[in-house]
Amino acid sequence: MADEPDPTSETAPRDPEELEARAEGPEPEISPLTTLGAVHLTVSDLDRSVSYYETAVGLEMLQRADGGATLGVAARELLVLVEAPGARPAAGYTGLYHFALLVPTRADLARWLAHAARDRVPLVGLSDHFVSEAIYLSDPDGHGIEIYQDRPRATWEGRVATRMTTLPLDVDALLAELGDPASEPFAGLPAGTVMGHVHLKVAAIAPTVGFYRDVLGFGLMAQLGRQAAFLSAGGYHHHIGSNTWESDGAKAAPSGSAALRHVTIVLPSVDERERLLRAAAAAGSPPDETAAGPMLTDPSGNRLLLAVAAGSTQ
Repeated sequence: MADEPDPTSETAPRDPEELEARAEGPEPEISPLTTLGAVHLTVSDLDRSVSYYETAVGLEMLQRADGGATLGVAARELLVLVEAPGARPAAGYTGLYHFALLVPTRADLARWLAHAARDRVPLVGLSDHFVSEAIYLSDPDGHGIEIYQDRPRATWEGRVATRMTTLPLDVDALLAELGDPASEPFAGLPAGTVMGHVHLKVAAIAPTVGFYRDVLGFGLMAQLGRQAAFLSAGGYHHHIGSNTWESDGAKAAPSGSAALRHVTIVLPSVDERERLLRAAAAAGSPPDETAAGPMLTDPSGNRLLLAVAAGSTQ
């Protein structure tokens, strides 16, 4: 793919939608140390899903009990599955567009792609977003998954709104990171894998930005008119993506669907969590107290668990 444009070049062609991108509004207030934790999903067949996530994706089983399973890497929880036998995919509703597993290095991404090619893991897309290189797939219930690696922050910092795009991934250049892709061993996702971002299907962009930016304090990094918005903490290209491409004006999936249960937002301290909870309550979005912790609901019905980082004392 040597004739593909270099997306990091200043003269590279822009994606047509990118020309609408903009980042406006107040300075972000949420702590720059905010990250994402485990994504919780309902699945229709737990055995099938566990097998898929272990063999195709490369996650490890951390715990299984009572119709549910927790998977991750190196004892880090990344995904929680809850079985609802016979649950139907949540197409046409708000909810999860994809969750995105961030691997530490480009070689890690190449190693995963070589595994997918060798083991015939079905893919739904391979993209270069300027800020990152990404591979997309879909689990047996239709839950979207992204596996990606970031380009160096110096490449894109301060330019997310004007340069984040979607171009074809240069697969040959990526696989050139490996000596022999055909025989490169794959023992699962590397220990440094984290939940990099979550991309949500929403009913409308304006209230989504109003909630995540104006109430919770995420920074608006880029917006594609009324179609999509990307928000983050600490200047990252995005922790929360949102779009209306399949969900414009839609409602949340009905109970019992194979759908998103909730996203986990990990805050650096109890004080920061309390500040966000007060802000949400003042804006008319009081939390639900659950056994897992306080849960917020965005304007499209997507639920957010506010957790505190392990070891925090405030």
